[in-house]
Amino acid sequence: MSGIDNPSTDAGASVVVRERSADFVALLHEMASDAGILDDIVDAAREQSPVVARLPVAENRRHISVLLAAGLASFEGVGDPSERDFVEATRLGAERAAQGIPIGDLLCGVQAGRTRALEIAIERGRSAGIADDVLVEVLLDLDRYTSALERHVVSGYHAAERDLARGTWEARTRVLRRLLLGDGPQESPQELARLGLGGAARYHCVVSDVTDAASLRSAERVLTAHGGVVAMLDGLLSGLAPRLPAPGALDPDALVVSSPPVPLEQAHEMYGLCVLALDAARRSGQRGLRSVVDLAGETALAAQPLLARLLGAALLAALNPADDFHRELAVTALSYLDNGQRLDHAAAALHVHPNTVRYRLRRLREITALSAFGTEPGERLTVLESVRLWWALRDWLG
Repeated sequence: MSGIDNPSTDAGASVVVRERSADFVALLHEMASDAGILDDIVDAAREQSPVVARLPVAENRRHISVLLAAGLASFEGVGDPSERDFVEATRLGAERAAQGIPIGDLLCGVQAGRTRALEIAIERGRSAGIADDVLVEVLLDLDRYTSALERHVVSGYHAAERDLARGTWEARTRVLRRLLLGDGPQESPQELARLGLGGAARYHCVVSDVTDAASLRSAERVLTAHGGVVAMLDGLLSGLAPRLPAPGALDPDALVVSSPPVPLEQAHEMYGLCVLALDAARRSGQRGLRSVVDLAGETALAAQPLLARLLGAALLAALNPADDFHRELAVTALSYLDNGQRLDHAAAALHVHPNTVRYRLRRLREITALSAFGTEPGERLTVLESVRLWWALRDWLG
């Protein structure tokens, strides 16, 4: 009897596994369409790869969405995963090569995202009542597919590297990495001359956060129009330009930060400032051609986030971030400071009456017990008082 009963038992177990597998596939579809889960995976990838984190969050989200969709489509297929359509994964690898993301940093981000996705799948599967043995079986299959997807990302990356190396991309990238990042061997005068660099000339360091192919081509064309040399370095379009383009020549949605002209030996130091300034400008929503000099205040303050939080705790502890009225008061105060402590200018910027601005500032003063706010005739904040309060408000609203 046992010889007869076992096959039917096995068949029943197989049916249960298939049903549970179908439940798991439905769960994966829910994960792929859940914006919160997507953000969680993006955060994991950015945390493990600071270079990948330099790309805009929207670019990281697109990256993860592509991998999730491709992995899910492959997982639902039949047969060897290596035979599936991994065009999007291959294209993604090629894009990251063109953006100058080192392969090691790319893989750190991919693997961190992959690990987090599997962790979430296990948590969701258990919550849905899927047995651990079924979870293990399905997740082993899923891991095979994600491994194949990862191989195609790497394959696309290396294929793009070979194509790019046929032109001047490799030479430009190598020389600029040394000049701007201090990474690599000293270039020869002949290498510099072939790229139009060297001698006693002075150059503007330029850096931009553009990432999509069309914007990259447009920005590269504008920045090299007067003899500039650019390449993708760790996800940022970076380079040296003897002359800056006219502001109107750039795409209005592009952000480009430039330095004053400096000798080549000072380019590394200046480039570091430009990268910091780019991040500060991006956080405040600025676009267009911006000078690192004009961004000096934002850049210096952004470099001290702990001090900003301490200021907020000291000056604005009585404000509740979840209270809309408190946020309205903070926005009004920030506009007042941004507009030279002028009630009329702040009112115009906020589209309210000057008396409304005065009332809100008084209420903020009462709630926070700030000693002065410059709202009465002859009363103005000092420069340092203004900086401290402006900085605290910006961080609190952040």
